[in-house]
Parts: sequence; C-alpha cells; structure tokens
Amino acid sequence: MNILIVENEKPAAERLAGLLRKIDSTLTVSGITETVEETINRLRNEPLPDLILMDIQLDDGLCFEIFENTVTDIPVIFTTAYDDYMLRAFKVNSVDYLLKPVEEASLRQAIQKFRSLHEKAVIRNEVLQQLVKELNMGYRNRFLIKIGARYRSVSVEEISCFHISGRAVFILTSAGKEYAIDHSLDYLHQHVDPNVFFRINRECLINIHAIRDIISYSSSRLKIVMNGDRHAEDLIVSRDKVTEFKRWIDK
Repeated sequence: MNILIVENEKPAAERLAGLLRKIDSTLTVSGITETVEETINRLRNEPLPDLILMDIQLDDGLCFEIFENTVTDIPVIFTTAYDDYMLRAFKVNSVDYLLKPVEEASLRQAIQKFRSLHEKAVIRNEVLQQLVKELNMGYRNRFLIKIGARYRSVSVEEISCFHISGRAVFILTSAGKEYAIDHSLDYLHQHVDPNVFFRINRECLINIHAIRDIISYSSSRLKIVMNGDRHAEDLIVSRDKVTEFKRWIDK
C-alpha cells in the first residue's frame, strides 16, 4: 500500500513514516509534501497513493484547499494538533482524525479501519457486478454522442478506451477521434464487457483489442502502448492493478 504524507513539520513526518514501518512492512511512503500547492501538483499526476496521512494547517494554508482544487477520492487519515476541524474533515474522504502526537496504537487502528472499508467496497463492487449478470441486464453495445448540433452512435468495437481528462470523461476511438460522454468512468466500468475492457488506473478503461504492446515500467508497474496515435506515457497500469491486469490478459 502506497501512502502519501502531507506534513509541514519534518520531525512529525519522519515520525509518521517510522510508525508506518513498525505497523506493517508492506506500507510504503510514496512521498512527503509540505504545502497545499505541492500536494495539489502531486495529486494531479500519476501514480496516486492509496491513502493519505494529512496535517490540516500547512505553511501556505489549510489542507481543505487541496480538495477544492483536485478531483480525488483518495481516503485520508487526518493527523493534527487541533480538534476544531473534525466536522469539516469528515466531509472529505476522511477515514479517521488523529490528534498529535499520533500514537502507534491509534495509527494502527486507523490503518485497519481503512483496510476494512476498502475490502467492503471491493466486495460490494463484486456483488453488484454479479447482480448485473444475474439480472441479465447485459452490457452496453453502443453510445450516443453529441457533436455540435449532430448525434452519432459509437459502437463499443470502435472504442479504444474511455479516459478522464480534466473533469470530463472521453471516448477515444480506433480512428483517433475523441468525444465527450455523459457517463462517469465508474458507470462505464460496470456497463461494458469486462472480458473486453479493463480499468488500468483511476482514469482509464482500455479495450484489449487496442493494446499494441505492454512494457515493464518503474516500481513494478506496466506501460501500455496502444494502436494508433495515443501517447503511451498516458497509459500506465497502476501498481495495485498489475496482478489483476496480467490475469485478465492471460485469459
């Protein structure tokens, strides 16, 4: 599990990193940021962490500005010396709210709470997918796209991937055309054939037939090169998806 520490006091950041190593050797600190601006810039680029340990008062403002300027659903454990912001914190992906100095037992309990919530979410998603199959709802075969004053029906066979850019979701076709679509990536993930489409990260759902090459990438990740002109650097299989992706490819 990759964890980002957002903390403007170096001794506090180092202490949190040490506690994480004591709690579980599989917990990896993927980075430490000290300001609102630095954290926003990091979260706008892959790879995203699985969990954030976040102080509230940073050198250039309150951490809540981060959530106002980035679109992220990454769970957060707040670590702060102030209890004034508890209500506000629980409105933005909060798993727990720990007061400094953070004790090992409290942090261990918060990590376990995160894992429990994550496992329940995975199970809930699997159950939902199974219900869709059992209800014989089937998968989407085409999507209606509005282009100016015109409409066009795009079949799933034409779609290389669905991806997020900025705050919108787009279809990329095998012909290299991009069209905005009024569905979330979560919706699309549930309603296209999982034998054909795979969600390689939080921002991209790719068609197996659009994959030209798969390349080993840094930190045990994979880079996908697509057919056509799509930039390869945009298509990285996130670390937590690599094992599942390999099974999917190997069916």
